[in-house]
Amino acid sequence: MNLSISTALFLALSGASTMAFVPQSIQRTAASTSLNMAAEGSDRRSFVGQTASTAAAASIAAATGGVPAPAEAAASTMWEQVKVPFEDTIYDIDFDSADHGYLVGARGAFAETNDGGKTWEARSFSNLDPDEEVTYRFQVASFKDGEGWVLGKPTLLLHTKDSGKSWERIPLSPKLPGEPSSIYALGPSKAEMTTTSGAIYVTENAGRNWKAQVKETIDATLNRISSSGVSGASYFTGSIINQVRDDDGAYLAVSSRGNFFLTWEPGQDFWIPHNRGTPRRIQNMGFVEGDIHKGLWMTLNGGKVFVSNKEPDLTKDSFDFQEANIKTGGYGVTDVAHRNANEVWAVGGSNTMYVSMDGGKTFNFDKSANKIPGNLYNVKFFKKFGNAGWALGSNGLLLRYRG
Repeated sequence: MNLSISTALFLALSGASTMAFVPQSIQRTAASTSLNMAAEGSDRRSFVGQTASTAAAASIAAATGGVPAPAEAAASTMWEQVKVPFEDTIYDIDFDSADHGYLVGARGAFAETNDGGKTWEARSFSNLDPDEEVTYRFQVASFKDGEGWVLGKPTLLLHTKDSGKSWERIPLSPKLPGEPSSIYALGPSKAEMTTTSGAIYVTENAGRNWKAQVKETIDATLNRISSSGVSGASYFTGSIINQVRDDDGAYLAVSSRGNFFLTWEPGQDFWIPHNRGTPRRIQNMGFVEGDIHKGLWMTLNGGKVFVSNKEPDLTKDSFDFQEANIKTGGYGVTDVAHRNANEVWAVGGSNTMYVSMDGGKTFNFDKSANKIPGNLYNVKFFKKFGNAGWALGSNGLLLRYRG
C-alpha cells in the first residue's frame, strides 16, 4: 500500500500519555503501572540463561565454511576487549559526555558507564517481568546533552531528560507508515525518527507530536516517478534498511533486497534512488567522515568494499565507486567507519577487522579480535569525545580503540 505523507502532518497522540521510568531497587512489582530503572542483579541474567540459548549468532559471511582467516603477517592489534555484564549481541553505543554513556543489545541488554567505557553496569527496568523484558531487542541509543532516546523491537521508544536517571515510555501512533527504525537526539525535547517505509519525523516536544519531513513513502515515490534508470526501483514494494544520518541531517538507505540505495537531504520532498553499479548485493552503506558531500562507502556480498569520489552528484542515478584493496578471505564486511580522513576501519564476520591509512584505498588485517568467536556488526568513533572508538558484536563483544 502506498501511503501519502503531508509535510504538515502531525501524528498527534491524543489520549496517550507517557509512562514514567524512575530508578528504584531491583525488586519488581508486577502490579505497578510505571516501569522503574535500576542496577541489574543476577536474577534476570540467570533467568535469561535458563530460558534462552547462548549460542553465537550465525555467520554473516556467505559461503565461508572452510575459508581460511586472513593472513596475520604484520597484522596490527589496535583494539582491546572490554568486559560487559552480559553475553547478548550489542547493537549500539552512545555517549552524552566523555565519561557517561549507554550500550544496548538483544534480549533487553542495557548497560551504563560512568568512566568513559572502562567498566559497564547492567541496567534493568525493575517493574518488567523477566519473561517480558527479554523479548525486547534494543537496537538504537542516541544521546545529546543529557537527553537520550532508546528504540527497541517489538516497537518500544524510551526517552530521558536527565542522562538516564529516569525514563518515560513514548507512545507511537499505530498509523505510522512502516516500523520505527532509527532515532537521533537533536537537543532539548527534540529528536528525529525514521521508519522502514522511508518516513522521517521530527518532534520538538519530547515525542508528543511528530512532524513529517517527506511527503510520501519510498514505494509511493518510486512507483509514481519514472525510475527506469534505477535497477529494481520500478514497482518497488518492501522496506529499506541501514538508514544512516550524516552530521548535517542527510540520510542514506538501502533497499531491503540490497539492489539499490537512496539518499535524502533536508528540504527535499522525496528520496532519490540510485543504482548500486554492481551485480553484488549491498550489505551496508555509510558516509565518508560523516558527510554525504565527502562521499559514500558501500560493502557488498563476498567482503567487497567500495568508496565513492568526494562531492558526489546526488541527482544522478549512478555514483562513481572505486573498489578498495581489501583481502577478506570471503568474510562479509558489516560496517565501516572513518576515524579521520586517512584512518578507516572495517569490521565483519568471524570478528575480522581491517584498517586503512590511505583514506580507504587499501586495507590491512588487524588481529585484535581474531581469537574471539563471533561476529562484529558495528564500529563507531566519537570525535567530540577525543575520537574514542568502539566495535560491537555478538556474544557481548565490546572492543575499545587504543591505537
